Amino acid sequence: MKELWIRVDGSLPENAKNEFLKSAAQVCDVIEVGVRDVEQAKKMGAKTAAGSGDCDIFVLESVDEGKLSELKKNGRTVAIRARVKHGRDEEAVIRAVDFSVDYIILDCPNWKVIPLENLIAKTRGKSKLLAEVSNAEDAKLALETLELGADGVLLKTSDLDELAKTAIVVKKHAPKLMLTPAKVVEMKQIGIGARVCVDTCDLMQPGEGILAACQSSGLFLVQAEVLQNPFVETRPFRVNAGPVSLYTLTSSSKTRYLSELKAGDEILIVNRDGQVRVTCIARVKIEWRPMILIEAEHNGRRIKTIVQNAETVQLITSDGSRSIVELKPGDEVLVHITEGGRHFGTLVEDEKVIER
Repeated sequence: MKELWIRVDGSLPENAKNEFLKSAAQVCDVIEVGVRDVEQAKKMGAKTAAGSGDCDIFVLESVDEGKLSELKKNGRTVAIRARVKHGRDEEAVIRAVDFSVDYIILDCPNWKVIPLENLIAKTRGKSKLLAEVSNAEDAKLALETLELGADGVLLKTSDLDELAKTAIVVKKHAPKLMLTPAKVVEMKQIGIGARVCVDTCDLMQPGEGILAACQSSGLFLVQAEVLQNPFVETRPFRVNAGPVSLYTLTSSSKTRYLSELKAGDEILIVNRDGQVRVTCIARVKIEWRPMILIEAEHNGRRIKTIVQNAETVQLITSDGSRSIVELKPGDEVLVHITEGGRHFGTLVEDEKVIER
């Protein structure tokens, strides 16, 4: 199985760093950190790599034969970072393999493919080769080079969205989202509105859908049209999401208005356990339909969504789903709660925003 490592920038603000470590621990095999962050990363349940300290994997910045021999003699797992700019740099990597180094972290700043091809051919089965990458696109290239691909990638980013995309490329899943029950407190029919159906390029199962709501800080999980009924065929690719002005989550940290979505855009499919995958939109269909306002409370905070008033629209619950026409005050539905405001869809955690 391919490995996903990530390097966490030690200069990040503590809150942002902890959030990043938490997300990384869900999907990464190893987190590379500075010495002072090793313990914090371990608290998240992650395997750690660092240049010193009580880490799981010791990272050398160059081929130091004496240090390497000492570490291996003491039973340490060792990775060596190798920068390959010329053909002669490949020979240094080969020498490291002869010392039974466990991992080689390969940085190819100029040519990305040919040096990687050469080293995959020469090191395979001896040391694990990790390609340094900065985005999901480069990760995909590294994992497909010479058909066999590198043994994994080390991602250099502080962007949660890029982490999620790369995790899907390498691990086929993204960091989970926190979902929590909220109690329905009020429902109100509000007349005709422009409603959006989001048709995806994927098939969804019961308990899966997309997150949408009136407020970006409290998103409801709306189920895809997956349930059998006696009047219309199922549409497991479709979510009847709500009016054009609703927010929806299109990546792990970015929202967009439903009105902005179009064919070819990415959107998140989320299930009741918070598991996430990314799919592309095939079409967005807007029609005028009767609407219903739903208000719910979570920890004293009131959040709202609007959906079409129709039997096929279902909100997901902890153990099933509930049709809009059956939903009533006192029922609990799953929501995704965040703190802060949004600036063109990007979360600003410390911003105070009032949404009614």
